Amino acid sequence: MSNRVALVTGGTGGIGTAICKALADAGCTVVAGTTRAEKGEAWQAKMKEEGYDMHFAAGDVTDHASCQAMVQAAEAAAGGPIDVLVNNAGITKDGRFVKMSPENWSAVIKTNLDSVYNVTSHVVGGMTERGFGRVINISSVNGEKGQFGQCNYSAAKAGMHGFTMALAQETAAKGVTVNTVSPGYIGTEMVMAIPEKVRESIIATIPVGRLGEPEEIGAAVAYIYSAGFMTGANLSINGGLHMH
Repeated sequence: MSNRVALVTGGTGGIGTAICKALADAGCTVVAGTTRAEKGEAWQAKMKEEGYDMHFAAGDVTDHASCQAMVQAAEAAAGGPIDVLVNNAGITKDGRFVKMSPENWSAVIKTNLDSVYNVTSHVVGGMTERGFGRVINISSVNGEKGQFGQCNYSAAKAGMHGFTMALAQETAAKGVTVNTVSPGYIGTEMVMAIPEKVRESIIATIPVGRLGEPEEIGAAVAYIYSAGFMTGANLSINGGLHMH
């Protein structure tokens, strides 16, 4: 498959960039969703230095109307409708539930879960009409097993896969697959900024003995893009941290 248009929300981050590169290598025209145009411009220039001709579109994934404008901008930049959507945008605001503020609960649910509705709703209709589409939701190992101090994040990430399984049933007969990828601890800038002793304690809990690489998540997304018989599924990529 080639000449497909892919939109990756949160596409300028560590995992997002790896996903964008993997889809570009698979022949897609790629647009990275970002919060600010200036951030997108800097990312686009960096990608060009690395040999990738990719686009960006700015928008607020917590706002339905803003997502519509972002999708329209992405389609204009890419010169065609969105065939592949990767819902990758996410944040954390950790804290024990008994001390969790309504603001921190809502911010994570809006960014990590509401965003999946906000963006997907603007592209899935076109996908079903054209008879082809891929919706790929980036969840987390903590959406599968839960995590102390992450009731908001774990709830949102678990909700993403519930969304996946339901929408997959609605769109399967129309050529649109919907799947989830659940990464474990990945060696992004954010994770590498954790104090070394803390990072080592995390790695000690991972059976394979290392952090994952962003490129490994990108490879999983590229595989799902090529796998038309796979839908409603969840790929757990966590180094054996959680097996079920």
